[in-house]
Amino acid sequence: MTDRERLEQLIRSRHPLITIVTNEEAYALGLVRETALAMGRDLRLWSIIGGVRDGLVSGTPPIPETEHPAAAIYHLTHQLENPGVCVTLDLAGHLKDERTQRILRDLIQRFRKNEATLVTIDYSEAMPEVIEAEGSRFEISLPDEKELEQLVRATLRRLHKESRIEVDICRRAFRTAIRNLRGLTRRQAEQIIVDCVVEDRRFDAEDINTIIARKRQALSGAGLLQYVETPVDLGEIGGLRNLKRWLKHRQNAVSDAAVEYGLGAPRGVLMLGVQGAGKSLCAKAIATAWQRPLLRMDVGALYDRYVGESERRLRDALKQAEMVAPIVLWIDEIEKAFASAASRSTDGGLSQRMFGTLLTWMQEHEAPVFLVATANEIEALPPELLRKGRFDEIFFVDLPVKATRKQIFAIHLRKRRRDPDAFDLDVLATASDGFSGAEIEQAIISAMHDAFADKAELDTERIVEVLRNSPPLSVTMAERVDALRAWSKGRCMPAG
Repeated sequence: MTDRERLEQLIRSRHPLITIVTNEEAYALGLVRETALAMGRDLRLWSIIGGVRDGLVSGTPPIPETEHPAAAIYHLTHQLENPGVCVTLDLAGHLKDERTQRILRDLIQRFRKNEATLVTIDYSEAMPEVIEAEGSRFEISLPDEKELEQLVRATLRRLHKESRIEVDICRRAFRTAIRNLRGLTRRQAEQIIVDCVVEDRRFDAEDINTIIARKRQALSGAGLLQYVETPVDLGEIGGLRNLKRWLKHRQNAVSDAAVEYGLGAPRGVLMLGVQGAGKSLCAKAIATAWQRPLLRMDVGALYDRYVGESERRLRDALKQAEMVAPIVLWIDEIEKAFASAASRSTDGGLSQRMFGTLLTWMQEHEAPVFLVATANEIEALPPELLRKGRFDEIFFVDLPVKATRKQIFAIHLRKRRRDPDAFDLDVLATASDGFSGAEIEQAIISAMHDAFADKAELDTERIVEVLRNSPPLSVTMAERVDALRAWSKGRCMPAG
């Protein structure tokens, strides 16, 4: 169903209050107007600077002395006799006043009897709980590819009328441009198209790179999903034999052939393990190996001081991830993101509600979004997350064995323009027993600093000296690391 069809269904079902929380006010207001016209309903519009006025005919004078929300609601309560539609802009913030809130509750009850509908359009979820309970939430959908194509064509025509532009793009490139606009709001998509043609008055295949760059800025600016550069491939990660084989077997699971075979798209993996063992690096490598964009969810940016706003941001982020699919969605240190969900929280149950929203989405989403969640502390993870079916597999990334440490040394030496054959990798692998991949990399960097300061070349002895003088995490926090490794036996698939 389209947004208009869904809204009309709510109005015909006699919902007295419909709440819309969105930053796309112009689209939401246009949607309400279109629906009221289609249903043959009168429409009244209120804002604090315009008062109550006709919502269908522009330029009509407002009703005198209805700028104050309480006065406007009182007017609507006594003047709207037929089953019309009223829409308010930014009303929620004014409902801290108990008098206004009381009048609004009376209005809702009156509308329930005479089949009228109040639609509130707000930018934040500051609606009092008692009012929220009376209403039905209406979620504005993100545009699909068909609507995006119509929007792009309409925007180009409008710009052409203002000042001539040249459109020179083949059908395939045009489809690519449309696909890269997925996950954006209508306003964001329209602005990006304007950005593409404003300078050279031309729209062609070269603008696809501009679209991708602007999209990354738009998504990162929202603070919900952040594009992550993924130059890493699986060959740059030492060891992890089981994980690499698992990924290779599922690389083409979203193809038409896989669907015909009866396979569904893989849903995700949970990666547990010792800090620095390469869990975050694996998320980047998976995206590169499967040739999918990697988006990182900044869960810290989801939390908001307003009641209900955090849950809405999480829903928006997950919806946005589905719209730009197929992608790899990365939640780093998931145990910290939902730290209070596993225990009695002091945040009023917010973490538990947020975690419940995530679990429901993980179970029910159909878009090809592959979730990679990493975690370091098992005791902080809610048990529901570890239940079979949440993830396709739970991998444990352990400290690298000697053969893997040799690979890691070779990889990081090559990255820094050094020939691994010039080093005794067996000696380095033996000296680095108990070190993680990240600790091995830092040892090489530290040894390079020492060699540079001495105006000497990097060699095996300098790296060994750094390893001896810098104990790894497995030594400084031996009890916790041993407990983590013991817990993983029989509960997780070894990644190596």
